[in-house]
Amino acid sequence: MKITCFGEVLWDIFPDHKKVGGAPLNVALRLHSIGIESSIITKIGDDNLGKDILRYAKDRGLSTDTFQVDKQYKTGEVLVTLDKENTATYEISRPVAWDFITYSEKIADQVKASDAIVFGSLASRNDVSRNTLLNLLDKANFKILDVNLRPPHYDRALLSELMSKADFIKLNDEELEEICIHFDIHKDKFEDQVKAIASYTNTNQICITKGGKGATLLHNGIFYHNKGYTIKVVDTVGAGDSFLATLISELLQGKEPQEAIDLSCAVGAMVAGSTGANPIFTKKEIQDFIINQS
Repeated sequence: MKITCFGEVLWDIFPDHKKVGGAPLNVALRLHSIGIESSIITKIGDDNLGKDILRYAKDRGLSTDTFQVDKQYKTGEVLVTLDKENTATYEISRPVAWDFITYSEKIADQVKASDAIVFGSLASRNDVSRNTLLNLLDKANFKILDVNLRPPHYDRALLSELMSKADFIKLNDEELEEICIHFDIHKDKFEDQVKAIASYTNTNQICITKGGKGATLLHNGIFYHNKGYTIKVVDTVGAGDSFLATLISELLQGKEPQEAIDLSCAVGAMVAGSTGANPIFTKKEIQDFIINQS
């Protein structure tokens, strides 16, 4: 199996340290760590921060063949603030290199050869990267949208276009509420809201994450639920990315949806209970975590 991610790579700047991040990169790294061939189409600046990201990816075995380098714009940075519950908020600099990912036959061939492409809304905030992404989606075999709303870097028209192109959509419960407002969906029940979005976007696979309360997956008309796992939160950065990477790898390999969402919630919880976006866990550690929560 081969999965290509598209979008931002950057440095998450915390009050006392910095970490390499960006949702597409986090997803690619998690996929790679569980044995899925993965790569990311992105752009970095011709600067030390960009070189450090290249080194970081290579050191973890991730291919950098589809990294582009921008001579004009710098590598992206995000100021991360953690509240009392260690939930992260983000201040995202612009314009930066990943706003200017350019189309080429090389990256088109990469997408054509992949089983799926993973993309988000943030990398579409600029026309250059957006147009590149839309061209690539026309060539993709399976399209996975991580909605990943970061105000003010999106609008209704963009969300509608990206969601309508996706075969699989992942969003969190706060994003679900906001999207229902955007699309004038007036349903009281949670499951009815998800069904309405599925109908609106003609997408039959939608996953809603609920933080510590687990997740819900609509898969071909059937709902699957996980109530979450108990964990002492260290920081939530990357937890949703690892959840998504685990879920799509399981589903694309034909695993049962309930088993897939249970495993994904466990991995997401373990990341939230660790420092940084990309901690590595063995299969035994994950299984032991699930067993101990039973």
